[in-house]
Amino acid sequence: MESAIDTHLQCPRTLSRRVPEDYRPPFPIWVARVGEDVTRVVMGYFGVQYRGEEHRAEAWATLRAITDGFALADGPGGWDVTHHVDAQGYDTLVAAAYWRDAGTTQRWLARPEIAAWWDAPERLSAAVGVFREVLSPGVDRFETLYPFTDRLPGIGGVLDDVSDQVEEHAYWGAMRDRIPRSQTDRMGPSGELAATSDPARGGRVVVRGHENVALIRSGQDWAGIPAEEQELYLEAIEPALRRAMDFLRDKGQRLGCYSNRYVRNVDLEGTPLDTTYAISFWRSLDLLERWAESHPSHLEVFVAFVGRARHVPSLRLYHEVSVVDADSQYYEYVNCHPATGLLRDAVTSDAVSSDAVRSADPPRA
Repeated sequence: MESAIDTHLQCPRTLSRRVPEDYRPPFPIWVARVGEDVTRVVMGYFGVQYRGEEHRAEAWATLRAITDGFALADGPGGWDVTHHVDAQGYDTLVAAAYWRDAGTTQRWLARPEIAAWWDAPERLSAAVGVFREVLSPGVDRFETLYPFTDRLPGIGGVLDDVSDQVEEHAYWGAMRDRIPRSQTDRMGPSGELAATSDPARGGRVVVRGHENVALIRSGQDWAGIPAEEQELYLEAIEPALRRAMDFLRDKGQRLGCYSNRYVRNVDLEGTPLDTTYAISFWRSLDLLERWAESHPSHLEVFVAFVGRARHVPSLRLYHEVSVVDADSQYYEYVNCHPATGLLRDAVTSDAVSSDAVRSADPPRA
């Protein structure tokens, strides 16, 4: 048993954990480990948005142009593709890509093939929208959690190793306690999301993040599990999860949720796979914790799972959580509707020009 915070990231605590030092969790769990040479990791969400079956072919061609770019030098170490329909009825394809250091991502984003594609006039005249949301948290600003040690999804798939069993889990507050920065920093938010132009006018809009935006990817994988477990999950647990995800999508704004996408993995032909996850942006970790610990929509999921957990031992659940500083966030939306991603909650910024924001190198190394 060891701490979820790796030894090279530990420091004297000025903020206490939520449990006593002699706490021992009731079941085993693991986290991904990152090498001491890594200072930042990168999560990039590259999306294509369309409405109407007549635009489906163009949308998939656009997505394949994005994923073809992943094969270039300095491309991501791992990626997956998802589909969902948002609250406004738009089909959305998202390629989630991961790098184990920000410098590599910067070089890839700056490649002529990548930069020219995103800046091309065709992006503004296309019948589909595209967006990219790129976050680069420092290694002291994110945590992972897995009840398994093989085939780690998401950011875990590009990191270096897996821990031994860790202490900080199975209690409210454990998510925060696994983030190294929580030893000395409450990671409270400051500032607002700022858009470089009015999202209602469309076109190309860049959003500047504020300090300590929280991002969670929380996944469910029922591929290949026994039929009776799959049936129990899909009929008794997943419906409660979907209701919670729809609640956050539709009504989460008043709780501090900027955007919630409940997505299903697909292959590049569009065939659904037996895995889903939520991509959820929050104003702060504190607000995410408050929803998880006390809101009826999440407690319904918690009760549904806990009451049946021993009957679905093969189900693979996981999450990764980041709390990101303002300079390490980059959000760009082209031809997207004004409620896409972080556009909905961004205020128009007259103080920062669009050209100035777009000239920055996302994400910071």
